[in-house]
Amino acid sequence: MDRLELGGTGIMVSEYCLGTMTWGTQNTEAEGHAQMDRALDAGIDFWDTAEMYPVNPVTKETVGLTESYVGSWFARTGRRKEVVLATKCAGFNDSFVREGQPVTGRTLRAALEGSLKRLQTDYVDLYQLHWPNRGSFHFRRIWGFDPSGQVTAEVEDNLADVMRTLKALVDEGRIRAFGLSNESAWGTMMWNRAAEATGGPRIASMQNEYSLLCRQYDSDLAEMSHHENVTLLAFSPLAAGLLTGKYQNGNIPKGSRMDRNGDLGGRKTEAAFAAVDAYLRIAEKHGLDPVHLALAWTRTRPFRTVPIFGATTMEHLERAIGAVDVKLGAEVLEDIAAAHKAHPMPY
Repeated sequence: MDRLELGGTGIMVSEYCLGTMTWGTQNTEAEGHAQMDRALDAGIDFWDTAEMYPVNPVTKETVGLTESYVGSWFARTGRRKEVVLATKCAGFNDSFVREGQPVTGRTLRAALEGSLKRLQTDYVDLYQLHWPNRGSFHFRRIWGFDPSGQVTAEVEDNLADVMRTLKALVDEGRIRAFGLSNESAWGTMMWNRAAEATGGPRIASMQNEYSLLCRQYDSDLAEMSHHENVTLLAFSPLAAGLLTGKYQNGNIPKGSRMDRNGDLGGRKTEAAFAAVDAYLRIAEKHGLDPVHLALAWTRTRPFRTVPIFGATTMEHLERAIGAVDVKLGAEVLEDIAAAHKAHPMPY
């Protein structure tokens, strides 16, 4: 298992990250524990969760369950120090957590305290903001994205307030590093400006959607990542399961994500199925598992990338772990580039 540095923090993580967002809805506590056992045995010691999890669907009744499952695993095994643990403060969230309040210094501290209690630990290695207060163009919101209502001075004041709290939390030893999620290049630069002004932590990572079907990160965000030393934590690298091929030709496996939430958060389009066909043909041509193709491709990018994969069964987990040993050659990458040009933005 290769390892890489998280931003410029000195924190080394496995090249793949275990996602946990289905634990509590699609997975039981025992199944979550089994996945953590297997991932760590395979050398995957970087795990990502969030106070808002589980999803599919998110409900007030289940919020926090996933973190509690991780915490009970720590308590059972005593292996907390073997794991690089990431979690997230929810922020705006349709009133699922803290009535959907925006992130401030006060709400951030309260969120972390709740997470630490559920996780049964006294520190988090990477603390992330799930959503920016000012809104986001991610999750198919780009079609109507309008930043004209943002007031720069108000954004700056909020970032300074939150960053002062982050500095205090670092000084207290309660977090080691800070990251963003569903963010923009401008937002990241503003956070780093706030860090410089307050002495707070610079941005170590960006957790944004990234896959063969969703490549918004390839332009200004990629340039930002390179110059600002921000590691991309790529969520949905299998495009919510589309890139496995299991949904082709109208198939909807019982209990699958599409079976539970319909259009996969706006990813289910005719263009997406056509693009998946192209990538499935590439995998077949080169004798590759399409899951391995999709995951291994994220590790070839010109900016530091760690894919986050989740699994609802041990079979799915084992299949994803198999990607660790796959290295894509030049001909495969050329075929992928051609497919991307033919299917540039399928959703």
